[in-house]
Amino acid sequence: MSTHSLRRRATDQLSAWLPALLMCVFALGTLWLVRSAPRFDTPAADAPDSGRSDSFMEQFSVRRFDASGKPLSFLSGERGQHYAAGDTMLVTQPRIRSTGKSGLLTTARAERGHSSGGGSEVQLFENAIVVREAGKDTEGRQHPRLQFKGEHLHVFVDEERLRSELPSELMRERDTFTGDKLDYNDKTGIAHLTGKVHGVLQPAQRK
Repeated sequence: MSTHSLRRRATDQLSAWLPALLMCVFALGTLWLVRSAPRFDTPAADAPDSGRSDSFMEQFSVRRFDASGKPLSFLSGERGQHYAAGDTMLVTQPRIRSTGKSGLLTTARAERGHSSGGGSEVQLFENAIVVREAGKDTEGRQHPRLQFKGEHLHVFVDEERLRSELPSELMRERDTFTGDKLDYNDKTGIAHLTGKVHGVLQPAQRK
């Protein structure tokens, strides 16, 4: 199957991706951690551009709720370390659960996470997996399960894009697509795989 055919098939099938992918979790969770994490007696010489962390938390979790008390997101990690230089947060063993405006659940996990730019960019490293679970949105439309997997998944929150310069795997229900590079645009629903592209399309299951 040609790259063009795979891309067209993926475009036709991927109508909706991860509507709340880390947008609430890391953007707000990071700010919460930075502001509420305990401050330690660091020397005055540890200026923001010194490259040293200015605060950290261990075995932490952060929950967000809407105005009615309904849970929106959950972020946990073994360790969260903030660096004033660049306003970045490093998280070890990040685990994320988020429910977007569509009402669909998104989960993510990796060995390491890196949030920068006030949460506008999130990078997941080593065994990174992002899953948008199947289900009906708030308008009653059914959405399939989507999974992105790779050693490095780079999420641009404001642009609603996910990219990877390393081999990645995209699964839609039972269909699987792999490529050396991945660029997914949630606004257009287009997944662009380049390099050595391979796809396996499973026949529809009989009900």
